[in-house]
Amino acid sequence: MSFTAFPKASLKFLARIRRNNTKEWFEAHRHEYEMLILEPSRSCVVELGEHLQALVPTVNALPKVNGSLFRIYRDIRFSNDKTPMKSRIGLIFWQGHGKRMQSSAFYLHFSPDELFVAAGIRGFSQAMRSCYRHYIKQARHREALHRIITEMQGAGFAIPEPKYRRLPREFESTLKDEVLTRYDSMYVFTTFPPDTISSEEFIPLLYETFEAMLPLQQWVYEMSLSGCEQL
Repeated sequence: MSFTAFPKASLKFLARIRRNNTKEWFEAHRHEYEMLILEPSRSCVVELGEHLQALVPTVNALPKVNGSLFRIYRDIRFSNDKTPMKSRIGLIFWQGHGKRMQSSAFYLHFSPDELFVAAGIRGFSQAMRSCYRHYIKQARHREALHRIITEMQGAGFAIPEPKYRRLPREFESTLKDEVLTRYDSMYVFTTFPPDTISSEEFIPLLYETFEAMLPLQQWVYEMSLSGCEQL
């Protein structure tokens, strides 16, 4: 049976995690996590993955943790927030043979607050940042990115603000579209109400959104292949 949507109780379970964010509580309710979050997430990856692979055949859709699914446990080693569990669930479909977080991807997460949908790379490694900067030194790549961003914004999507205030030293101050040099990520995103995940239109909406985001996703993918095959 194909996946249609998450159970309506999925968001309620995530809200309960926020109120009871301990490993002891989670282990006592692990069966609910598996029923309301884990198994539907796996099914969602399979169903949405088939749609996305029709759009981009080299997209990875792996219905397992550390594949297209993320661990429910947070990495608290370097965080001031020591709560152990995540209250938002992310899914990622990355293109090609690179590492999933350093490959151009289709991404979504949901929580009691929102459904977040994005395409691109949400944070560059040092090597990927160098690759990006080298790529946009060529005017045709920079102009193509500027045009795509303008189109994405015109379609109602958002682009994050650049991370850096100053122009990187390897660029001339007179460079056209210099703002593009100050990014430490490159992705497009939008949000929907959280209960969208339980709608029968969930998968069609995601596909339609990702299809509209495809020009930016593909630009980032081509950038990542330009000299970052080792990532």
